Amino acid sequence: MTSDRKAAIAAYKERKTIAGIFVIRCAATGQAWVGQAPNLETIQNRIWFSLRQGSHTCRSLQAAWKDHGPDSLTLEECERLEDEETAYIRAALLKERMQHWRTELGAEAV
Repeated sequence: MTSDRKAAIAAYKERKTIAGIFVIRCAATGQAWVGQAPNLETIQNRIWFSLRQGSHTCRSLQAAWKDHGPDSLTLEECERLEDEETAYIRAALLKERMQHWRTELGAEAV
């Protein structure tokens, strides 16, 4: 049983993460928030958790959650980034693409 657990842990650590840009939209108000994530597959859980706790750092997003509820918010992927050699290049590219999408969608930053 311990070898199965070790294999599962090793597989988890070796999995590829997909960095990219996402948008959260509020159906009730039409507001949009754009953010960047080192792992697009886990970002919604992280954001929704902080919103449920009332501790999200973006006040306007937290207010939309409080006023309109979780069912009015959706998270969509805008763009996936290709694997980059270094974390520095990936961080710079995420910042650049996030600004592009904020401008394109007229959105606030998350």
